[in-house]
Amino acid sequence: MIYLLENESKAILKDYNLTTTECYVVRNVEEAKKLAKEIGYPVVLKVLSPRIIHKSDLGGVKLNLKNKDELFLAFKELWEKFENQELLGLSLQKMVSPGIEVIVGVNTDPTFGPVIMFGLGGIFVEILKDVSFRVIPITEKDATEMIEEIKGYPLLKGYRGISGDLQSLKQVLLKVSKLIVENPIIKEMDLNPIFVYPQGYTIVDARIILDLSPSSLDEKLFSEVETVDNLKGLLYPKSIAVIGASNTKGKLGWNVFYNLLTHGYQGKLYPVNPRAEKVQGVKAFSSVREIPDEIDTAIVLVPARQTPEVVEECGKAKVKYVIIESAGFGELGEEGKAIEAELKKIIRKYKVRLLGPNCSGIINTHWGVVESIGVVDELEKGNVGLIAQAGVYSAGYLWGLRKIIDFGIIATIGNQLDLNETDLLAALGEDENIKVICMYLENVKGGRRFLEVAQRVTSKKPVIVLKTGRTEEGKQAALSHTASLAGSDEVYTAVFKQVGIIRAKHNDHMFALARAFSKQPLPKTEGVFIITYAGSLGVAAADAVALNGLHLARLSEELKKELRKVLPEYVSTYNPVDFTFTQTPEQVKKTVEIAKKSPEVGSFVIVVQTEKLQSYIEPLCHIDFEGRPVVVVCAVKEFVMEEVIKMEKAGIPVYSTPEEAVEVLATMYYYYQKVLTRKGF
Repeated sequence: MIYLLENESKAILKDYNLTTTECYVVRNVEEAKKLAKEIGYPVVLKVLSPRIIHKSDLGGVKLNLKNKDELFLAFKELWEKFENQELLGLSLQKMVSPGIEVIVGVNTDPTFGPVIMFGLGGIFVEILKDVSFRVIPITEKDATEMIEEIKGYPLLKGYRGISGDLQSLKQVLLKVSKLIVENPIIKEMDLNPIFVYPQGYTIVDARIILDLSPSSLDEKLFSEVETVDNLKGLLYPKSIAVIGASNTKGKLGWNVFYNLLTHGYQGKLYPVNPRAEKVQGVKAFSSVREIPDEIDTAIVLVPARQTPEVVEECGKAKVKYVIIESAGFGELGEEGKAIEAELKKIIRKYKVRLLGPNCSGIINTHWGVVESIGVVDELEKGNVGLIAQAGVYSAGYLWGLRKIIDFGIIATIGNQLDLNETDLLAALGEDENIKVICMYLENVKGGRRFLEVAQRVTSKKPVIVLKTGRTEEGKQAALSHTASLAGSDEVYTAVFKQVGIIRAKHNDHMFALARAFSKQPLPKTEGVFIITYAGSLGVAAADAVALNGLHLARLSEELKKELRKVLPEYVSTYNPVDFTFTQTPEQVKKTVEIAKKSPEVGSFVIVVQTEKLQSYIEPLCHIDFEGRPVVVVCAVKEFVMEEVIKMEKAGIPVYSTPEEAVEVLATMYYYYQKVLTRKGF
């Protein structure tokens, strides 16, 4: 690591047309007095030493020195205090007028590379941590969003006569981004404070840390996007060999082969078992090399220590894809890691793509491919894709969720020895059978490529990600404010915003979103129309609308008159419409027919009595909402799950609370407005 002094850092900033205070290096008091007289009092003195990074914290800064006597005393004190700490001199600067204090910083994330931070300075960054992040390089839109999403934005925009030059701030962020792109050896940077004025700004202090080691130029972060095939042979294989297929019920080899036999797999199926003539009635082969046809995918279900030999056989047989569903690899320690290293050499030698190990294969309902290690019941073709690092996780959720979500493709990636989450995201992004993609991630490999692929996919279809590990501790010995604030989770959140990914809060939230995105159209306006049988639930829905940045749709006077004809006398409001306990499906239908004539109505929330849910299923499914999404709220729905499943199968998602339903609609509108329609995406 090389720590650049303030004067050196500011010289670099000036090369990129960033405005800083002039920084003069003085080594004796007479030199300091002479320069101070030339530039004019008041002045500032700062320590210059590679050992003193946080100067203010250690008393290495003297502000607002108004005359030569104050300058003399300050110089003497600083020199005596720091002369034994590699003191190279003192920095003399003109004391500038204070403005709105902000901070801009850069840190290098191990997954995504250089990350830029912006926030208000002072207590806002030290205590409140009111900051935003983006991965470099950033666009003008990224810079705008970074400024606008901090809580202190209203102060910058203008409050009680105080304001900041927002255009200049954007340029600071864009110029810093360019500086880092052109100088990747910069590991960390702090521009703190920056004083922002109604017109212009001044960078008052700066520090830059360089890293000249080879790892600072990690090819995984800065290389061109890797080209990968569309994985058709993996997702839609014309032939599958199951190595380790079994006749013993309950064994993994039995489960996988049984799943493929009973779910209508459309290709050729070959069991490999040297001790059996047939497996579950299908002719068996002693080796994959004995199979007379070309094999797209080979599923390996042998103990970990035998997998290198088996994969070598697959390579010689020119198998395109190998899926290792066995466990006992890197997740268990050094012995397993050694096996993985051997497998890597083999697949590179034969140019075989590998999924896993320690995964549960692929499920593709459109091709009858069910490679799960657990026996899977009947599945229907669907439009939801799920990519999960944990095979057991996806299998567990599939068991119950298949009743209310129709999955198209489920891909489990395990230890990601070769194929990873980005490869599968790219493939599902191009798959015409998939409308929405869910991802369960514990980490990301090849962060830069993930950014490029995710941005491309989200411009066509929603990607909802549940990222675990939110409480992971950041760096222990941070050299800058930026490094101390840029924890792993904050960076992931920023990355997801930057590329248009929807971040789920938890499992239920991810699948609540998936149900709506996969079954309903996107709302084109933020106006919500609420129909309810209970006033309290209508008020809760209205509150949720406002809290999620939407608004209650307003009807024209003509539509109000029309609606008045179908409303009971005791109904006094037009949105929410509260029918009380007399609400009927016919009333709801007539209300929708009138409300949908308003261009302000972008979506519908319909709250129904739990015990009457059955009576609403058919009527709601026959209403033409004319491209507007509709969600149903049914309190304590877990007590009428049979009816809920019917409604969900009919294409209308059901939620337990108005808050949950409205938040889902708001997320759909955000995706439409901020991601699909934004320019330059």
